[in-house]
Amino acid sequence: MKESSLLDRIRLELDQAHLYRTRGKEGRARVCARRAAGWAVAVFRQERSGAETHPNAYHQLRWFRKLEDMPIELRKAANRLTTHVTPSHDLPYHEDPLEDAEMIVHALLNELKCG
Repeated sequence: MKESSLLDRIRLELDQAHLYRTRGKEGRARVCARRAAGWAVAVFRQERSGAETHPNAYHQLRWFRKLEDMPIELRKAANRLTTHVTPSHDLPYHEDPLEDAEMIVHALLNELKCG
């Protein structure tokens, strides 16, 4: 996929996350947030390595959370976005998944001068 169209999809996915939240669909909002963050990681990873990357956002975030040269706040955000909800459908942390995703997206796209 061309980088410009992926950047548009990332922004659209973040917008969708906020829309779902306003409709009370927190689970769907989190899925959209995770996808946007994972796609931003894919752009970053492709720029960094020059190789094609896995299209799965979850896999991208799992890869990213292990990068010791990235700020710990970003790696923790990626870790939270890949954490499963509890059996009662609660998140095991208090941070906002949409804010986590936006932090990752903005940091990586700014680093690549795409934001």
